[in-house]
Amino acid sequence: MNYKETLYFVATCLTISLENKNKVAIEKQLKTTTIDWDAVVKISTGHFVFPALYCNLKRAGFLHYLPQDLVGYMEHITGLNRDRNQQIITQAKELNTLLLAHQITPIFLKGTANLLAGLYTDIAERMVGDIDFIFSKEAYPKAIKVLRENGYLEVGEYKYYVPALRHYRRLKKEGAIAAVEIHKELLIEKFSDEFNYHFVAKDSQVLNGVSVL
Repeated sequence: MNYKETLYFVATCLTISLENKNKVAIEKQLKTTTIDWDAVVKISTGHFVFPALYCNLKRAGFLHYLPQDLVGYMEHITGLNRDRNQQIITQAKELNTLLLAHQITPIFLKGTANLLAGLYTDIAERMVGDIDFIFSKEAYPKAIKVLRENGYLEVGEYKYYVPALRHYRRLKKEGAIAAVEIHKELLIEKFSDEFNYHFVAKDSQVLNGVSVL
């Protein structure tokens, strides 16, 4: 399997819970083709879909086609990611409560928003780095102040800060599982007049008191 074939195999595996024709095709490939599992692990890890790959293969009942040691490794990594994501959900809810108490409404973005929205059959499917949320330009400096006053400090040392950046420098609290990125924009300044906080706020959902996009 070359890179393109491996990438296509991984991508197709991610659809087998939804597309029966793809499920049939992948099972046939697993039965008749020698899969370069080292390449599959490398590519799926590089694209942050390794746990999702495992979850889809497990739901399809295809794990018996895989080497046993690989299945054990996938189970281990997926379990770690599930635990991490549960902690991220807890941290995000705590942040939401803190900010709402100061009359600041965050809109959670990206992976954290998807976890909070319950989009996944198994929360382990999504790999999340930071907790991202966006604020209005008016609330943005206040949100930074509140988080800093509650133990969120810069990750690493910064020699300077560029105000034009879409988000504030990464902050993390000791003992917290994830760093946070406080956004004031979604896109670079050139496009921010068309696609910004006020544009997306009207389409955000409020789920159990948490605003997500």
